[in-house]
Amino acid sequence: MLESPLPEPTLPDRPGEACGVFGVWAPGADTARLTYFGLYALQHRGQESAGIAVSDGERMTVVKELGLVAQVFDETMLTALTGDIAIGHNRYSTTGSSVWQNSQPVYRPIGANGIALSHNGNLTNTQQLSVEIGKLFATTDSELMTEAIYQAMAVREIGLVDALLTTLPHFEGAFSLAVMDRSTLVGVRDPHGFRPLCLGRLDEGWVIASETAALDIIGATFVREVEPGEMVVINEEGIASHHPFEQSEARLCLFEFVYFARPDSLLYGQNIHAARRHMGQQLAEQAPAEADVIVPVPESGIPAAQGYAKATGIPYVDGLMKNRYVGRTFISPAQTMRDRGIRMKLNPMPGELKGRRVVLVDDSIVRGSTTRQLVTMVREAGATEVHLRISSPPYRWPCFYGMDTGDRSTLLAADRSIDEIAGFLGVDSLAYLELDRLLEATGAPGGGFCTACLSGSYPTDLPITTDKYQLEHPVGETLP
Repeated sequence: MLESPLPEPTLPDRPGEACGVFGVWAPGADTARLTYFGLYALQHRGQESAGIAVSDGERMTVVKELGLVAQVFDETMLTALTGDIAIGHNRYSTTGSSVWQNSQPVYRPIGANGIALSHNGNLTNTQQLSVEIGKLFATTDSELMTEAIYQAMAVREIGLVDALLTTLPHFEGAFSLAVMDRSTLVGVRDPHGFRPLCLGRLDEGWVIASETAALDIIGATFVREVEPGEMVVINEEGIASHHPFEQSEARLCLFEFVYFARPDSLLYGQNIHAARRHMGQQLAEQAPAEADVIVPVPESGIPAAQGYAKATGIPYVDGLMKNRYVGRTFISPAQTMRDRGIRMKLNPMPGELKGRRVVLVDDSIVRGSTTRQLVTMVREAGATEVHLRISSPPYRWPCFYGMDTGDRSTLLAADRSIDEIAGFLGVDSLAYLELDRLLEATGAPGGGFCTACLSGSYPTDLPITTDKYQLEHPVGETLP
């Protein structure tokens, strides 16, 4: 076994979720409630905080708090949030601490008006932008973007749309935005389209959302994806499209297909669940194993395990039970419980595992600590062999576009061979899906993907610093 310390147990063993954004322009509709349910459908993209901004044309009200959507909002609060326009946000922090001050939407008053912004992604020029706008102590890139738009509106005395056309070209990196003032809703996608954003239609108006699943829950009809580099403006004059950026190649994050997006969402016209089943079929063709059962790591490994079982004819069984009510909690477990780690979320079923050769299927391994615990649990439940199959390639490189994996030293596969990783995890065999097969499995291999975390090929210049908290202390100073 590889003599290497386990990654820090406080670090998640999966890529951090990408935030969820939602916006609705619908005169006469209960936009706050629509936004609540839209965020509810996007809860998987971020569980640290939730917020809604709503405008009735005269004033803007913003409510945000740490916690899940259902923890932050109740019936009384939603009833008080009235207006024709609203935006919302679920946060997973990739820049800045997990504190209330960094929750979104970010709001700035401007005279009798005001702007609110929800952001999914990560800027790569935060320090440069901070200096340019004189906001040296902003704590998130989202706050910097809002400040830049605010300054353009206040100093040049221009409206939201013109301010966005002026400031957007100064933003670099990944950003899908929902922005609003008292009368206008705007959706923006960065030139590479790293993070998804789609447009939907209601009888009484329009909706923008990170995923189509958020359209489904409120009865909106999917119209199309917002194009990379596009700015969609929605107000009483109708809907208009602008392209304020230089044209760039599309680079949607490939992990939207692997892990982030809900299985019932559509991307590039493809159903995510079907794509993940296809990944499992491809994996079975590439790396078959002599085994008695196929067991998924719930829930993200389920579609790939189904595909693997279908391709091999080996029975699919639910050998791991997930506690579906374990999510964000404000109660920290005792050290003895932390030592048991993964059992708070997953528990093996010996009746399905004992005396059997198991193919364990998951979508990815980032840091490896949870996977190693899981393999130990499966063996303790009586499995005679454990063959691990991963429906994506080794995660070897940090992401700077909206995933919380900026430190390469924490990545299990960064400098290890497949055999070394297998020894570290304690499995009888290990195989990762090859990149070409993964791209083929999406059903849209020519759509344009960012594969930086898998290939080391970055489509943009990299940030000066990889410090997640870079904006929370002066430039040049590091946190202890």
